[in-house]
Amino acid sequence: MLHPSLGGLIQPLRTLARTLGGSGRYDLTLCENGFDLVVESGTVPDMELREALTAFAMSHDAARLSWRGGQGDLAEIIVERRRPLLSFGGIAVAPPPGVFLQPTGEGERHLQQLVLEMVGDRTSVADLFSGCGTLSLPLALRTRVAAFDLDSPSIDALQAAAGRAGGSGQSVRLSAEVRDLFRRPLQGGELSSFDAVVFDPPRAGAAAQAAALAESGVPIVVAVSCNPATFARDARLLVDGGYALERVVPIDQFVWSHHVEVVALFRR
Repeated sequence: MLHPSLGGLIQPLRTLARTLGGSGRYDLTLCENGFDLVVESGTVPDMELREALTAFAMSHDAARLSWRGGQGDLAEIIVERRRPLLSFGGIAVAPPPGVFLQPTGEGERHLQQLVLEMVGDRTSVADLFSGCGTLSLPLALRTRVAAFDLDSPSIDALQAAAGRAGGSGQSVRLSAEVRDLFRRPLQGGELSSFDAVVFDPPRAGAAAQAAALAESGVPIVVAVSCNPATFARDARLLVDGGYALERVVPIDQFVWSHHVEVVALFRR
C-alpha cells in the first residue's frame, strides 16, 4: 500500500513524465525529512530537462531528485535540497540515491525484531548483503558486527552513519567492507570468527555463500529472503551441510502481490 504522502505525487509524476517524453521509471522513497526521487530514463537530460526536474523538486518539496540511465547505473544527483535521512535502530543513515531498502517501514521493523531475536546474545555477527545498514545497525548496538556488500555507496553510507553515531556517544561496534559475495563468498577461515551469520541477498539468492556456510562451523545462520524459491534452494544447501531449520516466519509486506518475505533460523 502506497503511503498517502507518496500517493499524492502520482498525478504530478504523470505530468512530469509527459514533460520528459512519457517513458521511464520513477523510484520514490519516503524519508524522515521528505521524499527521495530517482528518475530512470535512457534520455540524457539536457538543460531544459534539468530545469524541469529542479522545478518539480522545488514545487513538491523533494529532499533530493536524481537521474540515472538504467538499472544498475550510478544515479546523478540533479538537486539535493537537504540530505535524505532514514533511521535503522535509531541511527540516522543518509542513503545513496536508488539504494535497496525494504518496501515498508512496518515490515522493516518486524524483520529487524525477528533477526535480533534469532541472533540472540551472540557476540560476533557477520551481516552479508548488508546494504546501508537495515540489519547491521540495530545489531551493532548489541554486538560486534562485520557488514559486507557489493554496493560501495551503501557501504560508505553505513560507515558514515556508524561514525556519526559513535561520535555522538552511541556504542556502535561495526566494520563494513565492499565485497562481491556472489563471486567471493566468505569462506571457512573467514567465517570461523563469527558465532552467527545473517544474510539477506537479492531475489537471486546466495547459492555460493550458502554453500560456503554449509561447510563452516558457524553455529547460527539467520536467512532473510524476498524470494521463497531461491530461499528453498539455499536452505537445502544449509540443511544438507548439517544445519537444522528451526524456525521460519513469513512477513507479508508486499501488499496486494504474490511476493512474501521470509526470515528463518538455522542451527548446528
